[in-house]
Amino acid sequence: MSDINIIALGGVRESGKNLYIVEVNESIFVLDAGLKYPENEQLGVDVVIPNLDYLLENKDRVQGIFLTHGHADAIGTLPYLVSQLNSPVFGSPLTIELAKLMVKKNDDAKKFSNFHVVDAETEIEFDDAIVSFFKTTHSIAESMGIVVKTDEGSIVYTGDFKFDQAAKPYYKTDFARLTEIGNDGVLALLSDSANALSNTQIASEAEVASEIADVVEGWDGRIIVAAVASNLERIQQVFNAAVKNNRRVVLTGFDAENIVRTAIRLKKLDLADERLLVKAKDIEKYADDELIILETGRMGEPLNGLRKMAIGRHRTIAIKDGDLVYIATTPTTSKEAVVARVENLIYKAGGVVKVITQNLHVSGHANARDLQLMLNLLRPRYLFPIQGEYRHLSAHARLAFEVGMLPEAVYIVKRGDIMHYDAKEGFLHQGAVPAGDVMIDGNAIGDVGNIVLRDRKVLSEDGIFIVVITVSRKQKKIIASARVNTRGFVYVKKSRDILRESADIVNQTVENYLAQDDFDWGELKGEVRDAVSKFLFDQTKRRPAILPVVMEVR
Repeated sequence: MSDINIIALGGVRESGKNLYIVEVNESIFVLDAGLKYPENEQLGVDVVIPNLDYLLENKDRVQGIFLTHGHADAIGTLPYLVSQLNSPVFGSPLTIELAKLMVKKNDDAKKFSNFHVVDAETEIEFDDAIVSFFKTTHSIAESMGIVVKTDEGSIVYTGDFKFDQAAKPYYKTDFARLTEIGNDGVLALLSDSANALSNTQIASEAEVASEIADVVEGWDGRIIVAAVASNLERIQQVFNAAVKNNRRVVLTGFDAENIVRTAIRLKKLDLADERLLVKAKDIEKYADDELIILETGRMGEPLNGLRKMAIGRHRTIAIKDGDLVYIATTPTTSKEAVVARVENLIYKAGGVVKVITQNLHVSGHANARDLQLMLNLLRPRYLFPIQGEYRHLSAHARLAFEVGMLPEAVYIVKRGDIMHYDAKEGFLHQGAVPAGDVMIDGNAIGDVGNIVLRDRKVLSEDGIFIVVITVSRKQKKIIASARVNTRGFVYVKKSRDILRESADIVNQTVENYLAQDDFDWGELKGEVRDAVSKFLFDQTKRRPAILPVVMEVR
């Protein structure tokens, strides 16, 4: 009998950051290695990755990292993982090429080369399990699900998926293979839940293509399309619409340039006309009605790029009268307020906004009925809803009950939970491993925590108040009286009285402290901070970050 554990280091009770561990005896199989983009309160943070301590502590047991597709929520953590762990990485040809691009951008990981291309026909036999793959439909070509076959049955991970009967080659789901996996016996299913709350029929990509073609055909001026760089299906639809309407496409994002060139080389994107793509510096050579500008933004986030275009801070493009801005992506609910603000800025700049979701329900994730179809095809004994916030996981669980699964066979786990398989009892919770968020800010990994975020929040809301004073500890007197400075707290010219009184309070507080026998730098700064904080709150009802600088003359 195999000893089996399932652990989610990310991707449960949150959107993105997918990283799941299947342990079979002494072997560890890593399913995806994704990141997520920061929430609004995570000020200054670039991306968020899972805590990797457990994998790094057990790196000799890791048999491989298996990738389902090439989006950041599946491959974004890879550079931080392979920089410290030389386990082989497996994925489809396109997924591996995009993973290589991701890894090359990281100085610590760019020498990693242990990549292996697989497809839906591949079976990899390890000592404790056999790993195989199956084709799925998503918004990027060559998406695959993963099967870890054990003595107790298969553990199946769907990755991000949906069902689209009109999907093109490289995007088609292999229904026969899903039926075969189900007939072979599925112990546990780890299934995408991101769209579990929706019963609305998802528009087929054929319908989306028709919608985009109509929008392009119906506009006489310049068109700016906002899309995610790695959504190759959407980019292909934009290319097709451009060719049909005799337009040229300008790629504005560095990520888009790399991803598109890679997809073209692998024949996953078809230009139809080699003259289709033009460089941003050549925009002036074309009339407005001959251009489509494809904005993907840094790291695949196009909204910030649109904002910069609207306020004139984009490096190449400024929105002007007569521009149509077509948002061809489905923003998450956490971005709705951002979308509204960006739309307002675009209209102020003279543009017009159209969003693809105004006419179509577009998603790369299975809706409620598709999730139930996946359950009926695979017939798992146990279900782990993953990839979604708690409300999505709970909705997925209710869908499983509707198709006959018992409540005790469905597990909504927390990050880090160790779920151990027992032949009689099913999966039992047996402790947890470290699984918090690790925030990446620039080149720094993990040095931004709750205290730093709290300070950034204070600075963003109430500003900073700096106090500088020079003392002689030996003579027990002030050598240079307190000077104060502030940023983001009050308008200095209209608040001179507050600043002057603050300086007087600092001088008095320091004099009183120096008169004592004991002396401690930390204690002195603390008393200055407390006295100034109380005074400023009494006067303004604000609490800026107070930074006392006490210098000593020897």
